[in-house]
Amino acid sequence: MRSERGRLQRIRRSNQSLTSSDLGATQKARSRIEKESRSEKKRNRVGSGAARTRMQLHISPSMRSITISSSNEFIDLMKIKVAARHISYRTLFHTILILAFLLPFVFILTAVVTLEGVNKCSSFDCFGRRLGPRLLGRIDDSEQRLVRDFYKILNEVSTQEIPDGLKLPDSFSQLVSDMKNNHYDAKTFALVLRAMVEKFERDIRESKFAELMNKHFAASSIPKGIHCLSLRLTDEYSSNAHARRQLPSPELLPVLSDNAYHHFVLATDNILAASVVVSSAVQSSSKPEKIVFHVITDKKTYAGMHSWFALNSVAPAIVEVKSVHQFDWLTRENVPVLEAVESHNSIRNYYHGNHIAGANLSETTPRTFASKLQSRSPKYISLLNHLRIYLPELFPNLDKVVFLDDDIVIQRDLSPLWDIDLNGKVNGAVETCRGEDVWVMSKRLRNYFNFSHPLIAKHLDPEECAWAYGMNIFDLRTWRKTNIRETYHSWLKENLKSNLTMWKLGTLPPALIAFKGHVQPIDSSWHMLGLGYQSSTNLENAKKAAVIHYNGQSKPWLEIANRKLPDNLEADWRFCGFCRFTWILAGQ
Repeated sequence: MRSERGRLQRIRRSNQSLTSSDLGATQKARSRIEKESRSEKKRNRVGSGAARTRMQLHISPSMRSITISSSNEFIDLMKIKVAARHISYRTLFHTILILAFLLPFVFILTAVVTLEGVNKCSSFDCFGRRLGPRLLGRIDDSEQRLVRDFYKILNEVSTQEIPDGLKLPDSFSQLVSDMKNNHYDAKTFALVLRAMVEKFERDIRESKFAELMNKHFAASSIPKGIHCLSLRLTDEYSSNAHARRQLPSPELLPVLSDNAYHHFVLATDNILAASVVVSSAVQSSSKPEKIVFHVITDKKTYAGMHSWFALNSVAPAIVEVKSVHQFDWLTRENVPVLEAVESHNSIRNYYHGNHIAGANLSETTPRTFASKLQSRSPKYISLLNHLRIYLPELFPNLDKVVFLDDDIVIQRDLSPLWDIDLNGKVNGAVETCRGEDVWVMSKRLRNYFNFSHPLIAKHLDPEECAWAYGMNIFDLRTWRKTNIRETYHSWLKENLKSNLTMWKLGTLPPALIAFKGHVQPIDSSWHMLGLGYQSSTNLENAKKAAVIHYNGQSKPWLEIANRKLPDNLEADWRFCGFCRFTWILAGQ
């Protein structure tokens, strides 16, 4: 400052001594000097002020406000007020402790994922492998893209034609080897794989049809052991007086028409099957002395059947054995339709001819084919199979009987069947349209009849519930007041006229029509069906059922039977052993 004052004084003294001609130049010089002096003062003031100014940060003791100010105490640059929320030091400590534990863990797992990639895992580190990338904002969707691309290729290949002459590997390992050697792309690999799967499906389908055919032939033929047994017993009938003794004994003949007894009717030409039915019924009964069995067979089997029950007593139960030729009522005049059924050439060809001819297997499912084969069993044109429709005439003195098929086993006392009220109906039977087993208990009339036929469509309801043969309670007294037999015959004639186009499954369809309005449903626990055509039967339910029925091809006396299910056989093993019933002996 002193230097500046001295400079001004020198300028004034020099101005006094200057001439008038130099006055203008002097004023300009003075003006320039004053301007430079003002600029220098401004710079000094700004520099010294900046050196003295300091920023201050103030946090209130309650931690509710933060103030940022300068050192001159009159300028507040920023003031922040914190919400009035109390945070304890303990909470803060716990929060810091948890973060200190988790953050290194997530960091390490994220580093592992980065180095090794996201792979399949089955341990706890899956959590970190999935959580880490998401916390850091990186998600690897390469696997999802691969799956989407694979689906896209499969969709393209599914509509593409398979080239003719494409050479297919015989196994998956060979496919992988060909893929490596020939450098298949993904599309080529998928195409070859599709061709392989379709070929295997065709092979399996053909094998299934072949299996069904073989099973049908096994079920339709007479096993060597059963044929041998019949011959051996027939020989015994001719040579052994005990085998020819009267059944039942003369003093028990009145019991055959006594309605105080429980009368069972069994029509069969299978001696072994008849023995199982009779012995299982007697063993399961609480009143075996009340049981009377009426066994009806054909002429060729009569001697062997009589020998069996004459030599193997089931006392105190009573057994009567009769042949169809011993019933005076069963004449050609009374059963003309059945004679026609047995002698009709087209019918015999249908049941005994080529079952493959005319069948389009490419458009038929194995289940449908199996049903058609079952319907072509020769037993359906046997008089014994139609005999139940004539029970009122064959047993004119009886009021109520229980008719049994020969492919059943009785496991519970059947005496309570005689106490069931049929409510004025003729036939007490188990319905087959409802139950747990949807394979067996889902039968309605549409499953048995051709509803494209005008007569069927006119008279029947496709959704009406079906019922089962095999174990039926028949009220013969009420039956005799109806026209059930006539209805049965008339519908058989119509089906013959239509060349079997109305139905093709044995004796049940005409009975479903003839007994329409005459059936009283009984509890399904009395009669369990389906054991002869499926292997997925619930064994616990089978053990609880009163009667188990092997309806279908897998009869219990055949090699193709389901060995998991119970059987029951009490017999004279002299004959069974001679005829080599090894499979039966092994099961005992």
